[in-house]
Amino acid sequence: MAEYKGIHGTKVQDYTTDPDNPITGQVWYNETANTLKVESATTVGAWSTGGALNTARRQVASSSVGSQTAALCFGGDGPPVYALTEAYNGTSWTEVNDLNVARRFIQGAGTQTSALAAGGVPTTAATESWNGTSWTEVGDLNTARGYGSGVGADNTAALVFGGEVPDRAITELWNGSAWTEVANMNTGRQQLAGAGTSTSGIAISGATDTGATIVANAETWNGSAWTEVADLNAGRIDLGGTGTDSTSALGFGGANPGGAAALATNEEWNGSSWSETTNLNTARRQVGGAGTTTAGLAFAGEAATGVTAVTEEWNGAGAPQVRTITTD
Repeated sequence: MAEYKGIHGTKVQDYTTDPDNPITGQVWYNETANTLKVESATTVGAWSTGGALNTARRQVASSSVGSQTAALCFGGDGPPVYALTEAYNGTSWTEVNDLNVARRFIQGAGTQTSALAAGGVPTTAATESWNGTSWTEVGDLNTARGYGSGVGADNTAALVFGGEVPDRAITELWNGSAWTEVANMNTGRQQLAGAGTSTSGIAISGATDTGATIVANAETWNGSAWTEVADLNAGRIDLGGTGTDSTSALGFGGANPGGAAALATNEEWNGSSWSETTNLNTARRQVGGAGTTTAGLAFAGEAATGVTAVTEEWNGAGAPQVRTITTD
């Protein structure tokens, strides 16, 4: 039988604490805990509690391509309607410079250091660009709107789609200085979620009217056109979304038709189908999201107890974690 050293090239090492950066499959002995441990990939994702926002609110926008340790939350409603911006460092939220225009249901995009806030409610076409320190007003959307979704890698490349406008299929592309109308979605909608970038994105669920007629369908964006793909298992409005591109996304939280009770439902997109996975710990609607499908964030929203500041961190299937090896 092959020994551990023969397979991995090293002996099982002793540590007084767990090593700082173990590799997947590494085994060690923790002298303090008197246990044998391994860095193992998870098979099922889970949500855990992160640092709470300083100001509880709903209807927030976020840095759509932020990470679990570097995210931005801006705008929203308590009431009142806020211009507040908060930055997350993986442990806690810190208030930073406000938006120039307070609003809710903003279409957000970008990262913690390079973000975009487009449109919002009260209905506006105003767009602001974030450089990591402050917001600057830039070129307006062609069509004023809120209740839509936004995706994008940074403040020079973003996509806004859907929203509470006469034609809920309208899509606009941002090039760093101006918005251009591009190909419409196949199914116009509002109160939807989105994930990805301006060249590889996904539109998730939503309603074809003011929240009563919910669609479960999803569409992917390839930089020039939308394509209908597999439906979610459960259509919702006011849900959160996160993911890096059109092949990998999460859709979590939300509500049923008519704004019924908030949901904890979480579904994962693998590029071809949606799978129900571990629910949020706190059911909520009008929730913000950032990160990836293996390391995501859900924050703010409206829960059963009212507007919330709760943040949850998602560690998806395949994310490594330390496990104790039972030898009995």
